[in-house]
Amino acid sequence: MSNKDINIDALFIGEKAENGDMFKSILTDLIDEHLGWRQNYMPQDKPLISEKEKDSAEYQETVEKMRDVLDEVSTRLRSNSVPWHSPRYWGHMNSETLMPAILAYTYAMLWNGNNVAYESSPGTSQMEEEVGHDFADMFGFKDGWGHISADGSIANLEGLWYARNLKSLPMAIKEVKPELVEGKSDWELLNMTTDDILDMLEELSDEEIDAVKARSARGGENLKQLGKWIVPQTKHYSWLKAADIIGIGLDQVVSVPVDNNYRMKVDELEKTIRSLVADKTPILGVVGVVGSTEEGAVDPINEIVELRKKLMKEGIYFYLHVDAAYGGYARTMFLDEDNNFIPYKDLKKVHKEYGVFQEEKDYISEDVYNAFKAIEDAESVTVDPHKMGYIPYSAGGIAIRDIRLRNIISYFATYVFEKGSKAPSMLGAYILEGSKAGATAASVWAAHHVLPLNVAGYGKLIGKSVEAAHHFYDFLSNLSFNIDGQEIEVHPLTNPDFNIVDWTFNIKGNKDLVKMNELNHKFYDEASFMSGPIYNNDFITSHTDFAIPDYGNSPLKYVEGIGYDEKEWNRAGKVTILRACVLTPLMYDKKHFEEYAEKIKSAMEEKLTRILSK
Repeated sequence: MSNKDINIDALFIGEKAENGDMFKSILTDLIDEHLGWRQNYMPQDKPLISEKEKDSAEYQETVEKMRDVLDEVSTRLRSNSVPWHSPRYWGHMNSETLMPAILAYTYAMLWNGNNVAYESSPGTSQMEEEVGHDFADMFGFKDGWGHISADGSIANLEGLWYARNLKSLPMAIKEVKPELVEGKSDWELLNMTTDDILDMLEELSDEEIDAVKARSARGGENLKQLGKWIVPQTKHYSWLKAADIIGIGLDQVVSVPVDNNYRMKVDELEKTIRSLVADKTPILGVVGVVGSTEEGAVDPINEIVELRKKLMKEGIYFYLHVDAAYGGYARTMFLDEDNNFIPYKDLKKVHKEYGVFQEEKDYISEDVYNAFKAIEDAESVTVDPHKMGYIPYSAGGIAIRDIRLRNIISYFATYVFEKGSKAPSMLGAYILEGSKAGATAASVWAAHHVLPLNVAGYGKLIGKSVEAAHHFYDFLSNLSFNIDGQEIEVHPLTNPDFNIVDWTFNIKGNKDLVKMNELNHKFYDEASFMSGPIYNNDFITSHTDFAIPDYGNSPLKYVEGIGYDEKEWNRAGKVTILRACVLTPLMYDKKHFEEYAEKIKSAMEEKLTRILSK
């Protein structure tokens, strides 16, 4: 079949298990294949578990105990799980997952592959190698590489690991083979470009490379001289943990303000860099976020890249990492079936041709388009299949622009893999983790092969999520309630860059921001596990706080728009926001959304009524 004809609805179990019979049928076939594989391996070997033993009282009692325990597991999960499959769920980054990914994961678990070593997982190790190249291709890395990690936090840690080791290499080369850097000052060595450093490494023998790595940041000395790690205020908390673990230190992490759309202010980034450079403090690296976890904001990666080009002419260079854990898969919306980035002027036409959106609206701004295109200029990118890849947990990932980068963090353990090997067995040498599930690789691999990483596959799926988010934003923009004579206003945060929609409720005329925050926190309590059995909850959402210590005054324009002045903002110190990560692939259809909009409105009104009556 043509990729244009892919039907997304066939790839999910469905809100009411509409595809449940198909799911069971395929799963049963896969299990039967595994059982047959066991039976057919060395058929001359006799069974070791006899029918007599299976008939024994101890055996039967053990089976019953197992059934009882699994019944308890089922009870707990049914009673305490979030119905993220439903269009009534507008909360955290949980959603329906792709059926082919679930099936592949379940099936691959039976084989219990450990992808750290090829000898224990030849099938799934090959799959992960291919998935890593998928990641690189998705971000436009022609000579790149990637792999699956446990999550985005681990991938972010690896990104900082790459930057730390890379930036320290020129100083180490000065010790081991000074003639290669003759005439360069220490400042020039700390501002060498990534390409120049990697090219210089190729002039060293294996023994010299080992000696250089031993004297690099890996040795633990002079870490602070590498400079500052710059992040936006919307950074994920994992960056602080990464700086702690990697030895850079929290005092080396610098936050840059974001604008009213919660995107990094690149003019402030330049000011920050120039201020540091004036004190002869190098810049270790800069993180741009594509899909912030609280707002779904997309930083102007293209502007960060242009700033780097400008500073390079002045002898200043920084490593660029893009944290696209949440938004990375959205780059598929811009790739044609030949993996070319679609020109912006043709984007709406191509999206119409492939059925990416139901309505012809301007869902993607040119700013966001340019940011996604510029990802190809970063050194490394974090991406999470278990978010917008619609893959079961736990599946994070990282991609690097130049495959040579992995050599600067490599380790070799002879019992697991052999130095010099070119097989996928080398994976464990180049990653932070040790043992890792082959089932995850099978899951991601299967999803990528059912849904191509371009506009015909994942682009179509991501488009449904984006369109649903805009429906929800428009719904909130025109919403208000009258509860016992009190008018409750609804204030959406920003028009979504991606698919997160934030908003607040406020009583009309209320001038107490603390009181408004309390109202929104109470609403969250009513619309979450805090209010009792979540399975019985008819509308579920998430929440967060935009507080001055983390966000500075970037939320000020929003709170002023609601009716609060700067004095009240400073008094409250934060604004409590309700947050919906709109991952549902079901609400892109306007008719479906309108049906659920009435249900959501009614549920909101009931919750607000309970809150205000207390």
